[in-house]
Amino acid sequence: RIMRPDDANVVGNVHGGTILKMIEEAGAIISTRHCNSEGGEPCVAALARVERTDFLSPMCIGEVANVSAEITYTSRHSVEVQVNVMSENILTGAKKVTNKATLWYVPLSLKNVNKVLEVPPIQYVRKEQEDEGKKRYEEQKLDRLETKQRNGDVIFPVINPEPHTVGYSQSSLIHLVGPSDCTLLGFVHGGVTMKLMDEVAGIVAARHCKTNIVTASVDAINFHEKIKKGSVITISGRMTFTSNKSMEIEVFVDADPFVDETRERYRAVSAFFTYVSLSKEGKPLPVPQLLTETEDEKRRFEEGKGRYLQTKAKRQAQMQQAAQP
Repeated sequence: RIMRPDDANVVGNVHGGTILKMIEEAGAIISTRHCNSEGGEPCVAALARVERTDFLSPMCIGEVANVSAEITYTSRHSVEVQVNVMSENILTGAKKVTNKATLWYVPLSLKNVNKVLEVPPIQYVRKEQEDEGKKRYEEQKLDRLETKQRNGDVIFPVINPEPHTVGYSQSSLIHLVGPSDCTLLGFVHGGVTMKLMDEVAGIVAARHCKTNIVTASVDAINFHEKIKKGSVITISGRMTFTSNKSMEIEVFVDADPFVDETRERYRAVSAFFTYVSLSKEGKPLPVPQLLTETEDEKRRFEEGKGRYLQTKAKRQAQMQQAAQP
């Protein structure tokens, strides 16, 4: 579809959350089709995880986004979908790849939302494809478990914070989950949640550097639990790490299930977003150094630095491998 002004920020760059929402919709369609392909118990595919997603090139108002999805692996109860996003300038015909993403879905029964159904297997061209897919499946399963175990943090307001501190830029958004946010099962679309998370992360980044900012990448997004229609969700974001040209922002979603008074508030989704600061001409700008004040902030900064260096080393290795004849 064509990108409209309400899809973009004030300088015309399309919001990362808008693109994430389109990616998730494509993944949900193809995985739901596949899981219902053998005529068994009707189901809807629910998003469980999005692997690291890099925003390779910005998309602008007036360009056409082409989203394509392919199922690349199936386990007994999950589907791996790989999605590519390409932007097209319809005036010049120029095309460029803007995003590549890997998503994991699980099929939930329409009759019983807590029942996870079995996934029809796909046919692999080579045995190696199945082996590689199984390895990715085991890795994401382990990472989801580790992420859930460290999800106890909460964000508290800070009185009169100093500029460039964690408390100065941290932000929260409260949203009532309505019918238009939900799937046929009455739970929130993963794409809706990701768009709200990107909005909060963007506010944190803009508050920190006071410039135009764009989403550079999103670390793995883990959907720990479903969010039911009628719940009130709080999307919270805080700065964890800054390099010379990038900012890492931790974002998590907590749900208050008001329609179910027996359930207490719980952590539903968590992720790390990375943003870069741009000039009016679209050139990268230096990012103000994050000032850490507490031991927890210093610990999170070092953890973010570790993720940053790991990603940088992986990217350099990929570039060297691509340059080899």
